[in-house]
Parts: sequence; structure tokens; C-alpha cells
Amino acid sequence: MARPVDPAAHARKAAAAPHGIAFILKKSLISALVALVLFSLMIGIRTEAGPEGQLIYWTRFGDLAALVAAVFFGSIIVELLRQWIGPSKTISLLPESASSTIATLRRFLAPALLVFTLLVPVIFYDQRYILDLGILVLTYVMLGWGLNVVVGLAGLLDLGYVAFYAVGAYSYALLATTFGLSFWVCLPLAGILAAFWGVLLGFPVLRLRGDYLAIVTLAFGEIIRLILLNWQHVTGGPNGITGIPRPSFFGIPLTNTDDGLAAMLGIEFSATHRVVFLFYLILALALLTNWVTIRLRRLPIGRAWEALREDEVACRSLGINTTTTKLTAFATGAMFGGFAGAFFATRQGFISPESFTFQESALVLAIVVLGGMGSQLGVALAALAMIGGFELFRGLEQFRMLVFGGAMVLLMIWRPRGLIGHRAPSVYLEKPTEISSAMVKEGHG
Repeated sequence: MARPVDPAAHARKAAAAPHGIAFILKKSLISALVALVLFSLMIGIRTEAGPEGQLIYWTRFGDLAALVAAVFFGSIIVELLRQWIGPSKTISLLPESASSTIATLRRFLAPALLVFTLLVPVIFYDQRYILDLGILVLTYVMLGWGLNVVVGLAGLLDLGYVAFYAVGAYSYALLATTFGLSFWVCLPLAGILAAFWGVLLGFPVLRLRGDYLAIVTLAFGEIIRLILLNWQHVTGGPNGITGIPRPSFFGIPLTNTDDGLAAMLGIEFSATHRVVFLFYLILALALLTNWVTIRLRRLPIGRAWEALREDEVACRSLGINTTTTKLTAFATGAMFGGFAGAFFATRQGFISPESFTFQESALVLAIVVLGGMGSQLGVALAALAMIGGFELFRGLEQFRMLVFGGAMVLLMIWRPRGLIGHRAPSVYLEKPTEISSAMVKEGHG
């Protein structure tokens, strides 16, 4: 007697069966054609303006062919590995003991990074390049933690975060050069002004979400940049603002004078003292941002941000005021951006609208997304990897963005939630709790 054939089982078996060589070659050929179309103008043909204004071009078909061949054979290898591993989603590349060891090490990663950061000026005291790079990384860490409040905790996509960075920088520069105020007086004022502009941005976007919210915030960032560029009698226009005063050590200047810090301590003056002071200053501001963010997450406003991120409709049904929730998220993130902008102005001594373009917003947003939205440690690691990675590939200008884009694609495939994804609620019940009988209809808890 013949056994009946189950069509559904036959379809599942056919889908689970490995594809033949014809399918692999077809898929690899399509990938190679896509690479040929994408890279033909980026790599195959290069153009440049000549000395008399004419267009000069030259070809690099050899590099283009090598890149297309790499994509073709790489697609074959990836497909073969996929069939060899199989469709199972429970395969672990590491043994259980190694996985537990890695989980244990992750708990000590943040303290180890903090200790190493504190010792960077001591270890690399004579290497000015390392110190300047550390200051740059910590600045982007602070910006990432500030944007993480808006994007990672509240779930509001902000593409104009550089506007608050610019407001903080210009607020400090104008107050310091016009009224002669010190850095420590201008720093909180720059944060307050940036938070005020964050509230102004929050009001028009209260009813927007998703792509529409991103477009409005992008336009806001461009509006701020154009205002700084065209309001010349206040902002200096494209010439910017020069002569921005440096910060002092609580009123004691870091200069080679009789009233300087080195003379008061009786040590030899060195220009590195100011760089070390700036390093610890931005480290303190970044740690303050981290501490405030962690504390806010455990407060009702932080839990309201997380509820808004997960589901705005459910958030409203619970009686949460989404208007104040969005406004506080924008204001808090903008305040930290203003602090970072004030530090940027005092570190550079000169600012102009060229420093506050959309690329800065995109870079900070990439740090937040790649690090893991809502994860403080992930944002710090992503800032270190991205800013440090840019410096490692500085000598390869032609392939720098290509390598960076490829690394981002691979990371999104390997870790779609970022390096350290964190969406767990900050407060939850550890054990079941009985409810008062007065709060339920049945009359019992």
C-alpha cells in the first residue's frame, strides 16, 4: 500500500535542501553585476579639475575588475559556508565555557576602560597626538551619550543633533568674547540655551514620528547652520569667531606667567599641561553625562521615555503625557550637546559654521546605532572604534570610506542591534506582587 504524500512536508524538505551550483553561480553573478554598476564610477573612472578648469579623467579598470572578482568569488564562498553550516539558528561558534567567560569579562570591561582612560595622560604624556585623539574620542562619546537619550531611550530619530552642538559652541564663544565671562560661568548657560532650543524643536514635531520626524530634525539642523552662516554681524558668518578664551583651573590660568598654575605649584611650565587639563575636563563632562543618564533612566521620566520608545499608543493609554515626555527628551539631549559644544569652542579657540554640518549629525547617529541604542558602554566602544578607525585609515583616503561602509554592513549583519544592544526595562518586578483588593473588580488580590 502506497503511503500518502504530504505536500507541506515535501515543500519544507525541498526548501531545506541545499541549492545547486547553478543557483550559487547565478546569485554570485548578480552580486558581481551590482558591484560593477556601483563601483564603475567610484573606482573605474576618476575625474579631477585641471589647472585651467577643464575636466581631466583617467581609468582604473584593473582595480575595478579585481573588486568585481572579489565580490563574485566572495559570494560563492559565503553561499557555500551558509549551506555547510545549515539553517539552524541554535549553532554556537563558541563552547559554553568560553561564552560564560566572555559574559564575565564584559562586566569588568567598563571599569577597565575607565581606569585606562584615567591613565592615558600619564602613559602618553609625551605623545601630543594620542592626547588630542583621546580628547576627540571623549567629545564624541559625550555627544553619543547625549543623542542616546533622544534616539536610544525615547526612540525619536533626530538627524539634526549637530544644531545643539553648534548652539552650545556659539553661546560660549559669544558670551566669553563679548562679556568676558569665564568658561565655568558660560558652560551651564550654554547647556541651558541648547536645552531651550531643544524645546523649540520639540513643539513642531510632537505629532510626527518615523521618517517625518527625521526630515524635520534634519531641516532644523540645516536652518541653524544657515543662520550661523548668514547672520554675519553676530556670528561672524563664514569667518567664524576667533580669540575664544581658554578655560582656567578655577580662576588660575594655565599660562607661563607668574600667576599661572605652574608657577604657583613651583614646577616647570609645559604646553602639555593645558592638553592634559582639557582631557580630564572632557572626561569629567562625559562621566557627568553618563551618570545623569543612568539616574534618569530609573526615574519615572526615564521609564516614560522607554515606554514611548516601545509603543507610543500604549504609552498614551497608560496615561503618560507624551508631550512632556518628548520635550524633556529633546531638552535633556540638547543640554548635553550644548555642554559638548562649549568644550569644543574653548578647546579649538576658533569656531565656524563649517564645523557643524550634517556629516557630524550622521557620525554621532552612527555611533549610537552601531554601539546599540540604549547602551552606554556600546556607545563608548563605537565612538572609540569609529573615531580611532578613521585615524588608522587616514593614509588610505581613497579607500577610507569604502572600508568604513563595509565594516558597518558586516556589523549590521553580525549584530543587528549594535555592539551591545540593550532594550531591557530599567525597572521591573523581581517577584510577583499581590495587588490590593480595592484596585481590582473581583475583590481579591
